[in-house]
Amino acid sequence: MRTQLKGDRVLAGKEAVTELYKTGYFGRLKGDGLELSLVEAAFLLSRGKLEIELEGTLLDFRTFFEQASLRQPNFELKYIVYKDLKERGYYVQPSAVDFRVYPRGSHPGKSAAKIFVHVQSERQLLPVKLLQDSVASAENVHKQFILAVVDEESDLTFYEVKTKVPEGEMPEPYPAVKTDATFLEDRVIVWDARISEILYSKGFYGKMLDSERLQLSLVESLYLFSRGVITIRDRKGKVLSFDEFTEKASKIESSFMRKYSVYKNLRDSGHVVKTGFKFGTNFRVYRKVESVEKIPHSEYLVNVIPADFEFKLPVMSGAVRLANSVRKTMLFAIEKGEEVKYLDISRTKM
Repeated sequence: MRTQLKGDRVLAGKEAVTELYKTGYFGRLKGDGLELSLVEAAFLLSRGKLEIELEGTLLDFRTFFEQASLRQPNFELKYIVYKDLKERGYYVQPSAVDFRVYPRGSHPGKSAAKIFVHVQSERQLLPVKLLQDSVASAENVHKQFILAVVDEESDLTFYEVKTKVPEGEMPEPYPAVKTDATFLEDRVIVWDARISEILYSKGFYGKMLDSERLQLSLVESLYLFSRGVITIRDRKGKVLSFDEFTEKASKIESSFMRKYSVYKNLRDSGHVVKTGFKFGTNFRVYRKVESVEKIPHSEYLVNVIPADFEFKLPVMSGAVRLANSVRKTMLFAIEKGEEVKYLDISRTKM
């Protein structure tokens, strides 16, 4: 079957409608003929299903592949993913997001596509805004969003990405209490033994310094301060205002207010939030804790990122792999002002 390469499309005649479109669901109808994307044409060319001509010259696979790479950004990456999905038995159609994938046993015309696939090289930075917009577009039409990452050896890793609204199950964690605390170098100490015990054993805040005194992290301290539970003094006894505390804390940790916004959001939604340092993340998060003597496994690992963040995919891959290996969900918390959005990213199989 003779076809023509025109721009970033391959055009076929009437016979292709029956042979390729009606049986294999390749391409799009255009007039009396068929229009194929470059990846579809390359796949069919590799299997001897068609011939491709450019300005009167027939192209072999190598020449067509080189031409396609010149005409479409990331062509070789998209071809690798398209070929992989086709060989797994899926019906795949190119789309604005890269590919639409139909459920196994189904095809275009029988049911709607189930999955949107976005293709990315491991070397490319991935703006979180692009990822959020792509996921939202998929979820708005009830599709699953898959990020297909092609590494330098052309191996594929698939990630399911979805929005998440974490919901905890913790009741109001402590009775009405109020006490003084002291801001030392990079943490805060609660001195009152009774209140220290209440905050630790009922609210699951901080860590006991000894049997009577509680040490709090900076985000825990500001949260309790904002709720009127503690008054914070500096080491000379001066009472600090909210702004004074946040200024001091931000000098210690430049991303402090971003972390605090996420901490507050998670606490307000009924979670217990602790440091995620040993997992290489900002927080580990529990939906429900009943006793400090019987702490369950945390539900989530959370990394806090700004709205203009760009993922380095090898770093993202490491974080997701670690979370999945310890049976936790990896959440990326995108902070923008007082608004916090969460992306749930996990490895998946196609």
